[in-house]
Amino acid sequence: MGLALPEAGRYFARSLKQSLRLMVGLPDYDAYLTHMAATHPERPPMSYEAFFRERLEARYGAGKGRCC
Repeated sequence: MGLALPEAGRYFARSLKQSLRLMVGLPDYDAYLTHMAATHPERPPMSYEAFFRERLEARYGAGKGRCC
């Protein structure tokens, strides 16, 4: 029982951090790395900078203006 509480606290903190990042639109690089290792082990993952740039482009478009 003594180990369960600190473990639960770490899980809660990690979940809260991930939720807050997703709420403000920050991509989850750790989830991306886990996905790449599990499903595409033959491909090297993008760097954090390349991943972040790609996510911003996917979200807002590359130079595409919006009128509304």
